Amino acid sequence: MTGFMIHKSLRKHGLYLGIVPETAAARNSSALVILDHDLDVLPEAGRRLTAAELADHVDDLAGRLWAAGLRPGEHIAIHKGANSDVWVLATAAARIGAVPVMLSPALDGATVAALLGRLNRPSLLTDARKLDTLAEQPLADITRRVLIVAGQRPGATSLADLAGSPRVQSVFRPQDEAALITHTSGTTGLPKLVVHTPRTMAARLTPQWWLLSLMRKPETVAIHISFVHSRMFAAMALALLKEMPVLLMNESDPDEVARLFLKHRPGFIEALPNSLMEWEGLTGDPRKPFASVKYFSSTFDAMHPRTMSRLINSSDRRGALFFQIYGQSEVGPAVGRAYFRNSAHKANGRCVGWAMPGCAKVRVVSRDGNPPSETNPGFIEVGWVGLAKTYHAEQDRYDANRFGDWWRTGDVGYRTRFGCVHMLDREVDMIPGLRSILEVEDRVLSRLSELSELVVVPGPKSQPIPVICTNEDQPLDRERWRAAVVEFPQLADPIQIPMAELPRTATMKVRRIELSRRLQEQLGERA
Repeated sequence: MTGFMIHKSLRKHGLYLGIVPETAAARNSSALVILDHDLDVLPEAGRRLTAAELADHVDDLAGRLWAAGLRPGEHIAIHKGANSDVWVLATAAARIGAVPVMLSPALDGATVAALLGRLNRPSLLTDARKLDTLAEQPLADITRRVLIVAGQRPGATSLADLAGSPRVQSVFRPQDEAALITHTSGTTGLPKLVVHTPRTMAARLTPQWWLLSLMRKPETVAIHISFVHSRMFAAMALALLKEMPVLLMNESDPDEVARLFLKHRPGFIEALPNSLMEWEGLTGDPRKPFASVKYFSSTFDAMHPRTMSRLINSSDRRGALFFQIYGQSEVGPAVGRAYFRNSAHKANGRCVGWAMPGCAKVRVVSRDGNPPSETNPGFIEVGWVGLAKTYHAEQDRYDANRFGDWWRTGDVGYRTRFGCVHMLDREVDMIPGLRSILEVEDRVLSRLSELSELVVVPGPKSQPIPVICTNEDQPLDRERWRAAVVEFPQLADPIQIPMAELPRTATMKVRRIELSRRLQEQLGERA
């Protein structure tokens, strides 16, 4: 079956996570999946797997989960240390018709317990270390069973003890029923559980399916995304079904990343925006770790033009580009655009792109009855078959953002006369007196190369306060700062903190509301 036929079949029948490795192995059994870490659940598997070996491991673990009592339609919450076995275990659960619920390892115990309670006694799959951190939670009351990947803990079944369990037939969920549940970032409170179906997941593959199709021969795809994010499942399905070698990364330290890229020479990198910003310093590395990269891609927050320009210009490939896709967990990829070597540095960082053929539709609706415009931004809404089905056990919260076939993203912006969508801010992050805090951040970052991060948040009197991080935590040159922000007299004096102190979500986005709260507390105490 050709790549075109596979894509057509996916759009018609849906994406069934449990058979992705098996399908990939049938197409090219020797295609490689390379890890930079050992699998917690199968440490003996090594760090270099063929598609056939990966499919066999998934089948093996599916049999173990069945032997542990997991059945079709049941929820299994997966909450363990960051490791690519999270994806492997979720795929194994989906293979027997269970519904994996992905819970970030960054969540605290109380939040995990609250989400487990919302799921009505699911199975919990974890590891010994995470289970110990949940010791104060009433797991016996809020879960059906507790499974751990290895080791022994009272009241828990170890998958290691179930090695050799009989293999079972794959089970297919109805195309419009829950097949995967992920959660939102929780920047405004308890995370919401986002329900994905085979139909919605298949639709979301389209934009980057065509981007990967531009590659004339198989090249290594390096993936650095949160293992619990819905995008991880799309990225892995795309790479495996397109027969691309995969470098699946857990490590984000720039020195280790450089070593991996120099060894494996990826042609395509998909990573979190903040990871790419962290790696920005590697663009000046004389070893040129990005030399082999033809395409850079990110599907989360809009990227700073400075970062994109540096990455593209560090590639030795002719026609290298950065493809940015704007979207969110509830809608998948919404709009996108390409940035090129000679123009990325001049790009308007607020222009997140155009609707893509065969993908989502986007509109901007008024917030106040007046037509949306650059000076009067409106609500950005997305409509297509890829919209998440619901929020599990919170239909009312879902309905509050669903307007017929359209989903209100919570972002505000406008469309140009050429159709380009400009996203100015999250509505909850807007600060009176600033047209766009993200635009301020883009411009200042482009002028001050010593900044590794800049986040503008409201202070105690709603004044915009810049919170900055510098490369290697070097002191800020105040004169350079004042020159860079002369066009933004509204800004208060900057506050410098170490990068490690920025509160972040599972996808490394800065939790602006939490940062603002902390800042206001500190400033209040000083006052």
